[in-house]
Amino acid sequence: MSTDKIASPELNFNSSSARRHRSIRALKDKVASGGIAIGGISVIVAILLIFFYLLYEVLPLFQSASIEPWQEQDTQVEAYALPGEGKTLYLTLEEQTKLGLRVTDQGQLVFFDTRTGKIRDEVDAELPEDTTITSFALASDSSGIFALGLSNGQALVYKHAYTSTYPNGVRVITPRIEYPLGEAPIAVSEGPLDVLALNGTEENWTLIGGTREQLYSAQLSLTENIITEEVETEVTTSILPSIGISATRLQLTPDRHWLMVAGPKNKLAVVELLGSKGALVNQVLEASKGDIAEFKLLLGGNSLLVADNQGTVSQWFLVRDESNAWQLTKIRSFNEHTNGITALALEHRRKGFVTLNQNGYIDFYNTTASRTSLSEQILQAGVEHAALSPRSDALLLEQGGKISLWKMHNEHPEVSWSALWEKVWYEGYEEPEFIWQSSASNNDFEPKYSLMPLAFGTLKAAFYAMLLATPLAICGAIYTAYFMVPAMRRKVKPFIELMEALPTVILGFLAGLWLAPFIEINLAGIFITLLVVPAAIIGFAFAWANAPKALRYMIPEGWDAALLVPVVIIATMFSFWIAPTLEHLFFGTEMRYWVTNELGIPYDQRNALVVGLAMGFAVIPTIFSITEDAIFAVPKHLSYGSLALGATPWQTLTRVVMPTASPGIFSAVMIGMGRAVGETMIVLMATGNTPIMDANIFEGMRTLAANIAVEMPESEVGSTHFRILFLAAFVLFLFTFFVNTIAEAVRQRLRKKYGSL
Repeated sequence: MSTDKIASPELNFNSSSARRHRSIRALKDKVASGGIAIGGISVIVAILLIFFYLLYEVLPLFQSASIEPWQEQDTQVEAYALPGEGKTLYLTLEEQTKLGLRVTDQGQLVFFDTRTGKIRDEVDAELPEDTTITSFALASDSSGIFALGLSNGQALVYKHAYTSTYPNGVRVITPRIEYPLGEAPIAVSEGPLDVLALNGTEENWTLIGGTREQLYSAQLSLTENIITEEVETEVTTSILPSIGISATRLQLTPDRHWLMVAGPKNKLAVVELLGSKGALVNQVLEASKGDIAEFKLLLGGNSLLVADNQGTVSQWFLVRDESNAWQLTKIRSFNEHTNGITALALEHRRKGFVTLNQNGYIDFYNTTASRTSLSEQILQAGVEHAALSPRSDALLLEQGGKISLWKMHNEHPEVSWSALWEKVWYEGYEEPEFIWQSSASNNDFEPKYSLMPLAFGTLKAAFYAMLLATPLAICGAIYTAYFMVPAMRRKVKPFIELMEALPTVILGFLAGLWLAPFIEINLAGIFITLLVVPAAIIGFAFAWANAPKALRYMIPEGWDAALLVPVVIIATMFSFWIAPTLEHLFFGTEMRYWVTNELGIPYDQRNALVVGLAMGFAVIPTIFSITEDAIFAVPKHLSYGSLALGATPWQTLTRVVMPTASPGIFSAVMIGMGRAVGETMIVLMATGNTPIMDANIFEGMRTLAANIAVEMPESEVGSTHFRILFLAAFVLFLFTFFVNTIAEAVRQRLRKKYGSL
């Protein structure tokens, strides 16, 4: 037998095929590396683009206002002499800022071009013989209705209106004067009308006026004659009780329920006109430290603005006290300068106003946001009159016998840090609150843009969802990855992961239309199930562990967990079967009625419990899948070494496997939380969308994501509401980024700590 060794073939690593293979492999490596790098950079760039786009839409909310002299074709519009004769009683602008109206104490109603001062039209008030104009009253800037009080105790009521036509494609604005209460003078008092106020609706009006010591009330009822189609006016006059102060200015609320009277110095009186006991002086107080210089009702007629000669403007409105009586209450003050205010102009469509003081400083304020949008000196001295355009884009000023036109930019004065994140005292509320209410059915609405209820609702929904999903998902993942036999794991894991593909709109649909009514009817059964099912599982496990070996060996090792399925089903059915009996035994009625009537806890059908169950069902697959992979990826030699040293399987799990897999488990929880925070359709369909701040599990909520989905299609592009919705998205983006950053830091720390195992 030959002992020669068989020569092994020589390997040539430098052959043409080997070189070609290495070249191809190197090319593939470069392409893969480049593709991965490009993909990663693209993701970062996409996130940055989202960030900067949101920031681009949000930044205009916090821009300051600006004002400058009006320019036409890059030429500044110069100041011009007052059109008409006499002292100005009223100055205003129409919506397009082309025409202005000046009402004088000579009875002239002069329409003029705001750029040149040229008179476009003039109407003379038809004053009775031997009478003079002694007072002026404005119902509201938005209505355009005003009255002239006469020395004989009568009043003339007018309304300025405008018609736009387009001959040859060019806009032409035609002004006119209307007589909403008829052309005839209205008798108000027996003496001269030194002070006057009016307000009302289409069919009912009230004029209040008289001397400084005695006031009269004229109630007007307008009815249209069916036959002649003429408007008939019925006037009822009465004497008001003594107020106790000398009246210098009057303001009447639009509902004609309250009369505000300004007196000498800083005195202010409130008269209830429609109380059960008739007209009655409700309150007399000191409204400011200095003399009252301006006294006007804010848009809507609910808030009273009082400006004094020391430069302070205060906002007041009626609030019920502990005895349920209405009291005029000071809500907030605005004080930028120490010089007296000479003019105060109100915005026609927002809760804002403009003041000008003796040194020519102009200030833009918004009452809801408690914000000063602008404080700037534009003149060297004070002005006599100021008027804002209806769109708040122009300002007309009268100073020293001349009128000047100014261009304004003040887009989003309703937004401030306090309005978004702090309690705000809104009109009609008894105390400061967090409120989100972005729109209403009337133009006098006060927007309420507090993001706190939405942020609270987001965290509340995520909390209840994670409260259900986290323990179930993690415990299920532990059992599947560590205890379950491979054959069963290959069936269970894909089935649970398949749940993640279920559209959330389907879950929301089922939660809103099926689960919510089911929980409402079977509330006791739900809570009994939460107690009975765990007890049944523990009891069955104890019984199975102590069962005869012959019985236990009938089930293949690792498949005994399948026996829990019928146990859970039977325990659930038993819970709902016994629930009505236990309800009547312990509560005497259905549990939801007992919770509401006895505990005083409101119960809404679509509430946080429904969201927790539905959204928890959506979050479970995410947490389960990542946790299961993290536990299963723990090297087996660690488990075998622990078991070989005498540790029990449970000790090995808690002291070796879980610490090693903790970075992955923590990542799973954070990703699940991110999914819960950003969830839209489930909370949109199953919560009732009520933006309230209540931790009650039986109350609904509104989340940031759901609010964006609901209101974005209805918001006007570029409006304050539109940009605040982008701000909500920006807050959600920052919250997610912040949570993920912390999660990554914690995960890296856990990996560093347990990576040496």
